[in-house]
Amino acid sequence: MRAALTALCLVLALPVLGVLGAWLVADAAAWQVLLHQAQTVLPDYALQSALLAGGVALGVMLMGAGAAAAVALFDFPGRRVFEWALLLPLAMPAYVLAYAWTDALQYGSPLQAALRQALGVRGALWPDVRSLGGAVVLFVLCLYPYVYLLARTALSERAVQLMEAARLLGAGPRRRILEVALPLARPAITAGVALALMETLADYGVGAYFGLTTFSTGIFKAWLVMNDGVAAAQLASVLLVVVALLLAAERAAQRRLRFASSRGGATHAADARALPLRGGAAAFAFALCALPVLLGFVLPVLWLGWMLWQEAHNAEFGLPLARFAAWAWATFRLAGLAALLAGGLALALAFVLRRQGGRLLQAAARVLSLGYAVPGAVVAVGILLPVGWLQQRWPDAPIAATVTGTVFGLLYAYLARFSSVALQSVEAGYARVPLSVDETARMLGAGSWRLFAQLHAPLLRRSALAAGLLVFVDVMKELPATLVLRPFGSDTLAVVAFNFARDERLGEAALPSLAIVAVGLIPVMLLSRALRSPQDRRPSA
Repeated sequence: MRAALTALCLVLALPVLGVLGAWLVADAAAWQVLLHQAQTVLPDYALQSALLAGGVALGVMLMGAGAAAAVALFDFPGRRVFEWALLLPLAMPAYVLAYAWTDALQYGSPLQAALRQALGVRGALWPDVRSLGGAVVLFVLCLYPYVYLLARTALSERAVQLMEAARLLGAGPRRRILEVALPLARPAITAGVALALMETLADYGVGAYFGLTTFSTGIFKAWLVMNDGVAAAQLASVLLVVVALLLAAERAAQRRLRFASSRGGATHAADARALPLRGGAAAFAFALCALPVLLGFVLPVLWLGWMLWQEAHNAEFGLPLARFAAWAWATFRLAGLAALLAGGLALALAFVLRRQGGRLLQAAARVLSLGYAVPGAVVAVGILLPVGWLQQRWPDAPIAATVTGTVFGLLYAYLARFSSVALQSVEAGYARVPLSVDETARMLGAGSWRLFAQLHAPLLRRSALAAGLLVFVDVMKELPATLVLRPFGSDTLAVVAFNFARDERLGEAALPSLAIVAVGLIPVMLLSRALRSPQDRRPSA
């Protein structure tokens, strides 16, 4: 069992190893390609990716940390609502937000046309949304919840209590915030920014739709347009190194965050009260929390709904419900299969790690856990490149027909990317099950299968369901790997929405986009419920 799981983890790590292995077989022609890229497209890819990442890092840090500080440290009207409402943009993929805001703010939109008529202006009232600056704003609105969630948790544990102690020592409000609260949240903010940057660099939908020259769009251009697998692998390896550095920064920040926290802080946090705000300060805090929720979720959803209503009334035969049912079935089938496989693998792997361990299996599991940080474009290249090498060596082998353009290839890519999500959820559930339970069961004569089926499985039911749900939603939103590896005639909702938006048929993209957002709301609601404190759940007197 342990040997089989070790081999399976290494097989799922092959896409990353395939990208890195491109350098091991590089010949003079490959180095010539790299030199050509370094002189032509690589500086543009690096510059635009750096500008995008820098703008997103600054934006999510300010917006996420500001909202977290307002909710965790102060009391103002609407605070209880914003505690969970600020998580809503997590359900909105960046490319869906791009479709909504592009349709709402473009030159020919009803909104801008009405404003031009009212103001008597002929030209555009604002710059085009499809630009680098527009992409930065959209990513900030989608990804600030990473910083908000981690910073709010860090501040809620001890910040209010320590700020009260600082007040008794004579420190003013400004000094308490700058010198007590924010330093406590610095590791959490760093970890949240690193997660947001990994999502930004992994994106393909917004970059392709806005015409940006980032590493992700460059990988697809090199592979699909130029038909150059070597160039795509080289760009993918550069992006992989950048993501690995961000992942190292995130893990270092998480270690500092755990070190800064204490077990007693969360227990006594309820004894300290948040600082009440009145007048202009309360209005500012309300606006600070309301703005990202409105721009990142409420208004885009309303606009998508209006686009859908317009499409239903303007279309000659109404909405394409039959085709939508086929797209939804294809999406749910793939997402359901991936969730079942990832959940089963996570349960088996976590059980064997708990029972037997082993350094080789632990190392393989850690390699598997890196998959979620790897962009979908890198996974696609890491699958197709070794397949191409094998096909050249053994032309009669059916490896290409088995992996490319099949459900098997898609599921392989999904498991390589999202198995780590399921594993982390199951391991979190196992962390709440004491090892003494296993020892007692073994003393009573229970074997491994009985121990898992009758003891662990009931205790891990909620963790396993959460793992499957997270993988299901991530697969629904996955665009780059699905776009390359999907079977012919089996488009998912994400691919359909992207194709409609690319063809400027934004009204038709509204229905699949809203479906993706609706499913993405489920884990967000569960997360917001889990974050509510016990005193918030009790009915008021």
